Amino acid sequence: MLLPDKDRPFAAFKQPRQRQVGGFASPLDPVLIVLHGPLSTPGRVGNALRAFGHPLDIRRPVLGDALPESLEGYAGAVMFGGPMSANDGDDFIRREIDWLAVPLKENKPFLGICLGAQMLAKQLGARVAPHPEGRAEVGYYPIRPTDVGSQACKKWPSHVYHWHREGFDLPAGCDLLAEGDDFPIQAFRTGRCFGIQFHPDVTQAMMHRWTTRGHERTLMPGAQLRAAHFAGRMVHDHAERAWLWAFLDNWLHRPPRAGACASDAEMIPITSLAAE
Repeated sequence: MLLPDKDRPFAAFKQPRQRQVGGFASPLDPVLIVLHGPLSTPGRVGNALRAFGHPLDIRRPVLGDALPESLEGYAGAVMFGGPMSANDGDDFIRREIDWLAVPLKENKPFLGICLGAQMLAKQLGARVAPHPEGRAEVGYYPIRPTDVGSQACKKWPSHVYHWHREGFDLPAGCDLLAEGDDFPIQAFRTGRCFGIQFHPDVTQAMMHRWTTRGHERTLMPGAQLRAAHFAGRMVHDHAERAWLWAFLDNWLHRPPRAGACASDAEMIPITSLAAE
């Protein structure tokens, strides 16, 4: 039977999972979702996590939501992007950065995306700053896995979607997983905590909203115009999405090990992924 369009992208993940021995993630455990706007959504990341069987506990500290004192009972946490800076003095920004000590101390799976990665870097003592020449990455840009990144994660996409004008230094003691041009640090990890500068969470609907409401960002030095975003999506999106789903599956559902991504044999065939 043909699956409805909304279910087709997740057909490969419909097999039920069982609770694993040793306290690792269960399909019944929720994932904490930290968003930075009243209308923000977890996008493709949320869609994949729900397909795995994880409920989402969505918190918006910018609106006054508190974050849990412990991640006990959670499968992990994802902190998403936003228009603000990790250097802003707002109380919720400081509280979020301080809270990141929780997954670090408890060795729980954490993923920071763009602003979330910058907050993780800042919590670990690294500098977060604009590009020295005022350049931005808004659109699709190439990334290069390092030797450590290639060992840890298979099938990195050649280009990924960006929407930022600040970057960060590699925190001391962390592994650099992927590099870029204008912003050299694109992905890093420490223990089970990962930070990525790019946006594999963006659905096509989100891209329409961002390039409409934030069109002025597409005019910044180094940024790509709106049409280039959709042209790039046609070429690069399947590979980025396949990498994301394999990453999330292994990040949450396998014991800690040297890598957090699937082997070649575990990768989801790109031909099985319908557009979102």
